[in-house]
Amino acid sequence: MRVAINLLTDDPSNPSGAHWFWTRMIPEMADLLAEDEEFRLLVSPKSRSTHQDYGSKVGYITFPWSNESPKMRTLTEHLYAPVRLPASGIDIFSTLLAPIVRPAPGLVVHIKTMHAHTEPQALKLINRLYRQLSLPRTVKVADAVILNSESLRAEVHHYLDVDPAKVHLIPEAVDHDLFRPGDRSQAWDQVTGAYGVTKPFVLFVSSLWQYKNAAGLIRGFAAAKAELGERQLVLVGPDRDRDYVAELHALAEEVDVAGDVVWVGGVPLAETVPFYRCADVFVYPSFNETFGLPILEAMACGCPVVTSNTTAMPETAGGAALLADPTDPDSIADALVKACGPENERLRNAGPERAGEFTWAACAKNTLEVYRQVHAQHREKVTNR
Repeated sequence: MRVAINLLTDDPSNPSGAHWFWTRMIPEMADLLAEDEEFRLLVSPKSRSTHQDYGSKVGYITFPWSNESPKMRTLTEHLYAPVRLPASGIDIFSTLLAPIVRPAPGLVVHIKTMHAHTEPQALKLINRLYRQLSLPRTVKVADAVILNSESLRAEVHHYLDVDPAKVHLIPEAVDHDLFRPGDRSQAWDQVTGAYGVTKPFVLFVSSLWQYKNAAGLIRGFAAAKAELGERQLVLVGPDRDRDYVAELHALAEEVDVAGDVVWVGGVPLAETVPFYRCADVFVYPSFNETFGLPILEAMACGCPVVTSNTTAMPETAGGAALLADPTDPDSIADALVKACGPENERLRNAGPERAGEFTWAACAKNTLEVYRQVHAQHREKVTNR
């Protein structure tokens, strides 16, 4: 069995969550490959260096572009993949959206979000239309559809006509070698020395898209400020939407907390760890998540968590976080005060145990099993002809 994994949808100069997902999944799966199983990674000249040292059973198929050039990347996925993948003897193609022409006998799709329907404002018009047009056909022609939460399963079945027998629920995981409890004093020294944090703080870690609801958090922080005392609000994440970030700065001024907000910007994934370790509480008030990996990252570091009471977030939190209504700043404020006060110790103890239920080893094992099932089905079809 030779599986091609499409890694072209990531921009190598601006890695997304998909990059971190695959850099953890591929080595875990590679360790489980049988003698007659191999992976081939679809990479561009610019992205190949970001996927290295996966072992002798993991090779590469080079395409001209990855997502540093989205239009050209998409075009080559449709036109080049159906030629290049058969020439490489690919049995299973693992991707997000199906090319127009099937490039391999088996097709496994990983649907990460339904934002084209649930959060359309988060996408450019052309991207939104492309996904809305491509997703129905993708789930129709796919042999298997991998989803990461029951919440996403419900969204997929609401917006798409997909055979339930094709759907495989495989939760994502947290890197426990990286995200784990540590010395809070040492973490504090790292955060204050490099990022300008000067007081105990409430933490937010995510790209600053509108649906992540940093605006609701700023309003909630302002509403709770009298009870939170001298705490700061620390926002860690890249400015994906500059107009929205400008609005956030204006909002902080409007609600009179601008002097208490620290705008860190984007940092490498490993550098989020000291923030989690020394924060008083991590807040993830998103309007829509299909999994919510930062929830588990914070929990794994022993940081109390407040998150939203909607979509996949209660499912991921599993009772180890306080839930708030993301549309109601007063609800966020109330949860903040409780998490910094009477619920703090309980949440610190509950988080690592909950996060420990999610491992990349389990995610990799279950994903590889889907590839094997699809491969076996196609071999059986050939045999029965």
